[in-house]
Amino acid sequence: MKVFTVGYEGEPQAAVIDKLKAAGVEVVADVRAVASSRRAGFSKTILGNSLKDAGIDYVHLRPLGTPKAGRDAARKGHISEMREIFAEHMQEPPSQLAFEELRELAGKKKTALLCFEADHAGCHRSALAERLKAEDGFEVVNL
Repeated sequence: MKVFTVGYEGEPQAAVIDKLKAAGVEVVADVRAVASSRRAGFSKTILGNSLKDAGIDYVHLRPLGTPKAGRDAARKGHISEMREIFAEHMQEPPSQLAFEELRELAGKKKTALLCFEADHAGCHRSALAERLKAEDGFEVVNL
């Protein structure tokens, strides 16, 4: 089983969708707390419709997004602080339920975790992918 991660920073929507299609992704799990973007084509409704047109399902798992304090830490380059904040956030019941939904989805369909950062190492999506790898044996592929 594989789980994919993708960031759209610096990429046009078409390029991201092409990457997803080339990898055989069947569903995008948007793991942003706020699924709106200043980047054209990456706000929730537009992105979801474009993915649907490309034959890829879309689900927004808001509880798996980083809280504002975590996003602020990441923007400052404080990745370990962001991870600590995110780990605490993941103890909350809505986050736990959303993670179970992600786990089930990724077990059934080729799933890509989507967030903003181009470098997966500086993004909370890597923490989610690492957990799927550790707990369920997923192979992580960063697009």
